[in-house]
Amino acid sequence: MSTKGPGYIPDFASQAPRPEDQGLPSIAEQVNQVPTEPGCYLWKDGKGQVIYVGKAKNLRARMRQYTTLADERIKIPLMMQVVRSFDYIVVQNEHEALVLERNLIAQYHPYFNVDFKDDKSYPFIAITEGDVFPAIKYTRERHRKDTRYFGPYTDAKAARETIDTLRKVIPICIGTCAEWKRARRIMEKNPDQAAYANLLLADTGRPCFDYHVGRGPGVCCGAINTVDYAKHVSQVERFLSGKRSEVVSELTQQMQEAAADLEFERAGRIKARLEAINAVEARQQVVFSSSVNLDLIGFYREETISCACVFVVREGITVRSVEFVLDKGNDVDEVELQEGFLKRYYDETADLPAEVDLTIDLPDADVIEEWLTGKRGHNVRVHRPQRGEKRRLLEMAAQNAHHALNRYMVRTGYADDRTNQALLQLESALALDAPPMRIECFDISTLHGHFTVASMVVFTNGRPDKSQYRRFKIQTPLTEANDFVSMSEVLSRRYGPKTMADERFGSRPDLLVLDGGKPQLHAAMEQLDLLGLDIPCCGLAKSDEEVFVPWDETPIVLPSGSASLYLIKQVRDESHRFAITFHRELRDKAMTVSVLDEVPGVGPKRKKAIMRHFGSMRKLRAASADEIASVKGVPEDVAQAVWQAVRQGEDELAEPGAEDHPGASAEGLQG
Repeated sequence: MSTKGPGYIPDFASQAPRPEDQGLPSIAEQVNQVPTEPGCYLWKDGKGQVIYVGKAKNLRARMRQYTTLADERIKIPLMMQVVRSFDYIVVQNEHEALVLERNLIAQYHPYFNVDFKDDKSYPFIAITEGDVFPAIKYTRERHRKDTRYFGPYTDAKAARETIDTLRKVIPICIGTCAEWKRARRIMEKNPDQAAYANLLLADTGRPCFDYHVGRGPGVCCGAINTVDYAKHVSQVERFLSGKRSEVVSELTQQMQEAAADLEFERAGRIKARLEAINAVEARQQVVFSSSVNLDLIGFYREETISCACVFVVREGITVRSVEFVLDKGNDVDEVELQEGFLKRYYDETADLPAEVDLTIDLPDADVIEEWLTGKRGHNVRVHRPQRGEKRRLLEMAAQNAHHALNRYMVRTGYADDRTNQALLQLESALALDAPPMRIECFDISTLHGHFTVASMVVFTNGRPDKSQYRRFKIQTPLTEANDFVSMSEVLSRRYGPKTMADERFGSRPDLLVLDGGKPQLHAAMEQLDLLGLDIPCCGLAKSDEEVFVPWDETPIVLPSGSASLYLIKQVRDESHRFAITFHRELRDKAMTVSVLDEVPGVGPKRKKAIMRHFGSMRKLRAASADEIASVKGVPEDVAQAVWQAVRQGEDELAEPGAEDHPGASAEGLQG
């Protein structure tokens, strides 16, 4: 196996020959020989690079889901197009498979696995437990066996401030201190004679600056022995682990003992440390009345990027929140995204809670719990809160993830880069003469030929240009839904000579997008031919997200998760939304007139009072007769008549077969 490390992207354009093209067994045939035991599998591309790592309770059954495309994740067809070989490793059980999977992902950084976006090293607070006098330090180093790490932190400033505050509470050496480094060298020369080395430091040592200001315990000048220093280290580690109440209790007891022994100066120093702890806790939010230890993880996803926010709660207090940008978004399912993050995050952190709260249930929650329990040494529960404070905090974590992702996109120019990439990809895929800087898209919304409308949305430079949006009422008489006739009319009105000369409609589009497949595209091309216009067109079918073009009978399949597919879907969905909004306005207005005007006892004043009270026909349809009767000036018998009339009107609109056409029902309208 070879490794490319972070940043390797499979070559989707020029793919190596498949095994069957070389007279070798196909990938599917090779998978049939894979054992049915637990383990990990590694899919590889034509260059032999690992592009995906997964685990399975039954290797053969799981890998068959890929070769038969029974796995419904949208990335699978694209991934299997570039797979040319695979490896697998057999283990004893699912727990071993999970641990091995995480190690393999860390080793190969496969393109299709969930990982941190930039794969940078995050800050940690470390305690050098391998030293006789362990020191605290800020570091980004990969984990060492003789060092204990706390974090990761996504804010370097917060990590440094935590160290600074902590040393005010509990004096401990810092790894950057020159005098501590000198003391360590003396200790290393006398590994079995710590007492002698301590005396040597007392005789020849030079007190460092931190010792003078109360942040260093005096290792450098022999002012503290290994036993007492170990107590300081234990307090620091418990403080960083969230066990602050234990540290407060110990310091309070020490202060009381010092006062009882009339050591008022020492008691005063300890009191100052307790005040520093109180100052820290005053800045942190108390979220639970009980002393719970848990992590609440919220996610926010865009098309190909996402963010996870972790609220770290220890002893009922949110001690910190950290955010991580991930390199996968809506292009992977929610389970894979959250499970992949859990494996990455808890593989690196040593600060494990008793409970991990998520917004979804994980199929492999029991395996993850077993893995985390083994790391922590105590039971860990993976849980999905349904209601209450935990659920509210999860929603807050998701909001923080949303804001953090927006900050990342603005800071890095991610959105602009992706938009430019999308326009260039569309130029290439659709064989355009230039990137489509102005894209127009049309959509039809109707209800059995009634209230038929069309929308035109415009994207300029890859972004919605709402000042250019237009709405059309279809004027052709229709007795049933007919998208072809409706589309022909709206195109003739939009691209007719008079409209094309109207500056209010903007310039000629570089690309015309239609919501539909080959028939809709042919109808549009015929209308443009009648107008004598040559405008590049494509149709986007909703079922398989295939792009149809006039010059090829085979639809174009844009890569799943690509910037171009995301943009063209955004254009199509925006036109659909805009059309439905206009359709509903017309339908509600018509129903208001036709229904209420026919109810005996409802005149202009009562009609106005009813509509002012409910605000829209949709809310009126959802109201009960008693709620209608609560309107001032509407008697109960009139309210009952209004309720029955609204129900009858709704039933007529929702007659059998209405759902066969988009926009036929409230659900269909939301499409």
